[in-house]
Amino acid sequence: MKKSTITTNNAPAAIGSYSQGIRAGELIFTSGQLGLDPQTGQPVEGSFSEEARQVLENLIGVIEAAGGSSDSVIKTTVYLVNLDNYQKLNRIYQNYFNPQLPARSVVEVKALPKDMNLEIEAIALLK
Repeated sequence: MKKSTITTNNAPAAIGSYSQGIRAGELIFTSGQLGLDPQTGQPVEGSFSEEARQVLENLIGVIEAAGGSSDSVIKTTVYLVNLDNYQKLNRIYQNYFNPQLPARSVVEVKALPKDMNLEIEAIALLK
């Protein structure tokens, strides 16, 4: 199985020693995406909802760079600093993956890099 690194300007550059994503055969594995502006690498300003939209835009940017789309996503893992934001996340999330929602896990964590509130990683399957 061929493995290749995914790199795109449509998502922030890695802030550590990892790739934005890896394509292995027909599978895409993204690294966790934060609500960072892809051009500046800085956190987007505003509400949790604006941060969530940026996270999902970054996530889809990595998947599209590998030849996929939001329809390709089969599993996401969501890391939330505060589960009180769960319903806000759901309202935004469903707009990115509707009508067929991927499998998903949601975990509350103590902290995330750059004091962000949300991180999402995904696995996608190319057709």
